[in-house]
Amino acid sequence: MGNRNLWIGAILTGIFAGAALLSFLWVPYEVTGMDIANKIKSPTAAHPLGTDHFGRDILSMIMVGARTSIAVALVAVGIGMGIGVPLGLAAAARKGGLMDELIMRGNDLVFAFPSLLIAIMITAVFGASALNAIIAIGIFNIPVFARLTRSGALSLWTRDYVMAARVSGKSAAHISVEHILPNVLNLLIVQGTIQFSLGILAEAGLSYVGLGAQPPTPSWGRMLADSQTMISFAPHMALFPGLAILLTVLGLNLMGDGLRDLLDPKLRRART
Repeated sequence: MGNRNLWIGAILTGIFAGAALLSFLWVPYEVTGMDIANKIKSPTAAHPLGTDHFGRDILSMIMVGARTSIAVALVAVGIGMGIGVPLGLAAAARKGGLMDELIMRGNDLVFAFPSLLIAIMITAVFGASALNAIIAIGIFNIPVFARLTRSGALSLWTRDYVMAARVSGKSAAHISVEHILPNVLNLLIVQGTIQFSLGILAEAGLSYVGLGAQPPTPSWGRMLADSQTMISFAPHMALFPGLAILLTVLGLNLMGDGLRDLLDPKLRRART
């Protein structure tokens, strides 16, 4: 089952990642061009997913929107891992000390503010943009990776090989990088796929309320927002971007589930 989930997830994710990459080179129609004469058209051979209220090709917008959503989520997860993992390693190395307390209480403070609220505060100061969405989602990812890294690292600091490294005179930072980090990497990879899917959802949500990517840059969340008043007579405008979000998030979660089974020997043995 784990391998099946991994393959299904990889295929679904690969389809949208491939569409995003292809959009750099080719799209069926220019996404910034309007064709009012062909607005709100149902799917046809010329427009396989139909057109929106400006006559723009929905397939082209979904392809470019995939690029936006994946880029925002990927960079935001990178920010979370790049800052959260070192903080988690430092907290575990100084368990019970001042540094551990400061890092964990800082995590609690960030968790008290949802990513949407952080985005609203950032937008109020700097304005709405994809960059500010990245910052908001990235900030929210930091305590997730910090807590996970600390939790995984704490159980490793009592292992014999770590004790031997300490006795040999290696510093806490050296031990964390050389012995602790490689052994928590599987946890981080699995959590990274989950946070990636949540990042895509968060980007769509922020764009839906006008705090993410701004027009004319296509975004799945913005497409849903534009279609909400027309869903009764043009359901395809909401259906296809909604399916894109659903299938991408489903694919990433299935891939994360498959990776967890693949990288965790205990779970792999339990399923066989």
